[in-house]
Amino acid sequence: MKYLVGIDEVGRGPLAGPLCVGAFLVERTKLPKYLREFRGIKDSKQLSPEERALWFGRIRTATRRGECRFSTAFVRAEKIDREGMAKALRLAVGRVLHKLAVSPENCFVLLDGTLRAPAFFPLQESIIDGDENEPLIATASIVAKVRRDKHMALLAKRFPEYGFEAHKGYGTKKHYEALRRHGISEVHRKSFLRKFLNV
Repeated sequence: MKYLVGIDEVGRGPLAGPLCVGAFLVERTKLPKYLREFRGIKDSKQLSPEERALWFGRIRTATRRGECRFSTAFVRAEKIDREGMAKALRLAVGRVLHKLAVSPENCFVLLDGTLRAPAFFPLQESIIDGDENEPLIATASIVAKVRRDKHMALLAKRFPEYGFEAHKGYGTKKHYEALRRHGISEVHRKSFLRKFLNV
């Protein structure tokens, strides 16, 4: 087993925007150095945007040095509506591992919560609260959060009336107010909004 991979998702609950799954890979021989350099890393939910940006910068620097790799995979709102969240999660996990381009037999995959890698990855473990207790998963959570937040900032420029740059698609009071004023956009998850807006 040559590689260790941490995987986490961001964006399971928002009313708008994509689901994002992040993966972070480190070679097994480089794990001690990673654990030293990334000591104190936390799940993205426990960090401020500024702290996430600092950690993401360190991740990118380590990647440029060839010490690790990371990847993200998005599933759009339309696909979530059509296929459901469970299938969207499976799809995104499979995509993000494919992007890392590692042999399933050569890596041990650590996943947050109830996430599962495709069955042809023989070495995998799903860890409840993994983003809080496993540094590799915490690192993946930061990658996913930073990438999704950047995507939502871009959507905010296309749909400025919804305030995506502030709430990132989650169901805040201001978001619901914007939905009542402007209706549902093409990036909203209609399956999440039927019970609120009768669509």
